[in-house]
Amino acid sequence: MTLSNKQKQHLKGLAHSLKPVVQLGANGLTEGVLAEIEGALSHHELIKVKVPTDDREEKGLIMDAIIRETKAEKLQTIGHTLVLFRQSDEKKIELPRK
Repeated sequence: MTLSNKQKQHLKGLAHSLKPVVQLGANGLTEGVLAEIEGALSHHELIKVKVPTDDREEKGLIMDAIIRETKAEKLQTIGHTLVLFRQSDEKKIELPRK
């Protein structure tokens, strides 16, 4: 699913007030964390994930792996926080027309 710039801006506005739903711990990206992200995306559609690491390269690799594994759309990265969107079958979030 590809989003237009208008749709991305709309979703970023909605995500602004959200707190991170999932935060990676010392063990990094595990199967349990991925399952938690999957569940959160299915339930909320729009989530924030916090990746607390000081190594930029490692942070980028972890974020890319999350996007690849969940098949979610990356809206933006703010510091250590990744904003993801994946529309569920119920379409809880109404997107503007393209």
